[in-house]
Amino acid sequence: MKAQVKSSQQTLRPKAPGKMKHYFTVAIVILLLWGSAVQTEATFGELIQGLPNMLDLLKEMFPPKWGYLSKIWSAMLETIRMALLGTTFGAIMAVPIALLSASNIARHKWIYYPIRFILNLIRTIPDLLLAALFVAIIGLGALPGILALAFFSLGVIAKLTYEALETIDPGPLEAMTAAGAHPLQIIKFGVVPQIKPHFISFLLYTFEINVRAAAVLGLVGAGGIGHYYEVTLGFLEYDKTCMIIIVTLAVVLAIDYISSKLREKLL
Repeated sequence: MKAQVKSSQQTLRPKAPGKMKHYFTVAIVILLLWGSAVQTEATFGELIQGLPNMLDLLKEMFPPKWGYLSKIWSAMLETIRMALLGTTFGAIMAVPIALLSASNIARHKWIYYPIRFILNLIRTIPDLLLAALFVAIIGLGALPGILALAFFSLGVIAKLTYEALETIDPGPLEAMTAAGAHPLQIIKFGVVPQIKPHFISFLLYTFEINVRAAAVLGLVGAGGIGHYYEVTLGFLEYDKTCMIIIVTLAVVLAIDYISSKLREKLL
């Protein structure tokens, strides 16, 4: 009798999932990596050959020229201001666009599909190229950089926000609609309280990215500390370049720390 029970349990036990699918996936990934390396002519041999040059460059960068800090500090502050203004303007523009892009808010495909297409188009253009275009239109200075960061922030914040909007609880919206609330009232009392923590998080995240991005916009004449990157690298003054990198790193770490503390308090 016990033998029959054991045999029945063995017949009812499901089969273990096959490992062929995992092997096939690993094989595809390896082939893609190998094909990409071949097409781009990237080999470990070239990396090993370039190691001595990398060491020589590091020797020229250290020790950094600490006296250069007084000259680049104002440019670093301009970079931070550019990131702050660009993020703010982008976030303001992202609010209505995100609402029109969410399918549970706009509800009509002829509304949110074109808006999403425009967002995809904005995100397709790199921020450095946007800065170069605005420099060609407006001229040299911080304003082209601010506009480039504003459009970049618009694409990022609006994309993340409308995706978060589509995951909010529809219950409050349906209840307010049934009670005869106006669409603006629904957004103010039903949508904003649910999306506010996400929006603040997206805003701080984008500001962190923009500080890094603003640091190189000066390479195309869009203001900020990127101009000094171009000058020091062009004259092979790597000790000054190292000083710029250290200052940028310190500012980015400080902003990251402040952002994390703000998230803890606000979220």
